Amino acid sequence: MPAADSPAASPRPGIADRLSRLVQLPTVSAELETRGNAPFEAVEALIRELYPLVHEHLAFEKITAFGLLYRWAGSGGPGAGSANEPLILMAHYDVVPVDESDAWTYPPFDGTVAGGYVWGRGTLDDKGELVLILDAVENLLAAGFTPARDVYLSFGGNEETFGDAARTIASTLKGRGIRPWLVLDEGGAVTDAPLPFIPLVTAVVGVAEKGALTVRLDARGEPGHASAPPRETATTRLALAVRRINRHGFRPHFPRAARTMFRVFRENTTGRPRAIVSALLAVPPLTARLFARLAGDAGAMVRTTVAVTMLDGGTAANVLPSQAAATLNIRIAVGETVATSVARIRHLVRGLDITVTVLEGDDPSPESSTENAQFALIRDAVGVAYPEAVTAPYVQMSATDGRHFHRFSPATYRFAPLMMTGVQRASIHGVDEHVSIDSLERGERFYTALLRSLPA
Repeated sequence: MPAADSPAASPRPGIADRLSRLVQLPTVSAELETRGNAPFEAVEALIRELYPLVHEHLAFEKITAFGLLYRWAGSGGPGAGSANEPLILMAHYDVVPVDESDAWTYPPFDGTVAGGYVWGRGTLDDKGELVLILDAVENLLAAGFTPARDVYLSFGGNEETFGDAARTIASTLKGRGIRPWLVLDEGGAVTDAPLPFIPLVTAVVGVAEKGALTVRLDARGEPGHASAPPRETATTRLALAVRRINRHGFRPHFPRAARTMFRVFRENTTGRPRAIVSALLAVPPLTARLFARLAGDAGAMVRTTVAVTMLDGGTAANVLPSQAAATLNIRIAVGETVATSVARIRHLVRGLDITVTVLEGDDPSPESSTENAQFALIRDAVGVAYPEAVTAPYVQMSATDGRHFHRFSPATYRFAPLMMTGVQRASIHGVDEHVSIDSLERGERFYTALLRSLPA
């Protein structure tokens, strides 16, 4: 007990309060020029405050202005072989912007705790996962636990802007001869309905991720008065190009991860859902074409997708534009490449006098195995935190920082141990992002189980 004249120790706040504190830091990487570095630097200080044992016992490096890397030495010691084959747990602490005209139930950077949820930008993507990891490590340190092999915590502050924090951390570790035994980043989650016709609580784990490609289409034309337009202008040719791409797009195929996922569904369902899954598995090419006609995740699962995200052209309402441009965000299916995707776009716009320019691009990642000790470790930890869930692989649709490790670490997976309803998934990058406190507590149990079961 403390001495009579000593102040009583304050109880450690709960996980919801810690996430709330983190959400209150507006780490919007796309608004770095206007907000400055202060919110990002405050994250490092807040981790030091909220997780004193992590700060005391883990070695810390700052890599670039936005990369936070912590090393937890395993019980084997620095000379152990597993020191070069560590576990790497990843998260990012930057968030996307908020449109001030959107009507949020609670202000997006207040971190409001209400109704059994934490509300605010980043609660799901991806500050919630960062808190889960740190909570698990802090609690295990308090219990005197040491992992069987080295563990790195890799936190990036510019994932949402395709920044170089995670890329540099990955290249730094690779340069040191470190080849991770397992990398686990954000991605899939726990859902009560992975597909509309599958009423099955499922932890979907990304075993690969689609590539990301940004392309600009440019059309040139003769400027002039809009009262006497020619048959074609820069804008009409650009519109035709966009229509061709949208109509014809990319050919669908049913990836291996999707087939494995459907087999898990078949093994764990009965009646009508099982019959539907069995029928879909029987004819993969037909299933791919069927899913390609659907919007959302189902369509994105089986093909390279194209979204026209920006349009530009013209200088005045009564002036024919001399130029028009469209920016395409392309997510490349596993099995295709940046080169094949660009070739497809050029093929679709041929004859329209459109210039195709690649702004940036990453090929899809390789596909990690579901038949190894690493995937089994994830599946077993899911069983501890969500005993009602089955674990299934899938292909991650969006880009993650994990892709920088997947180039040299074949066991790279993407999974956030949070329960997400359809409404919550829609709130990511949208309005009213929120996470349940129960899910946070379960997520901490997932990481605790993962670390306790980590083999030497």
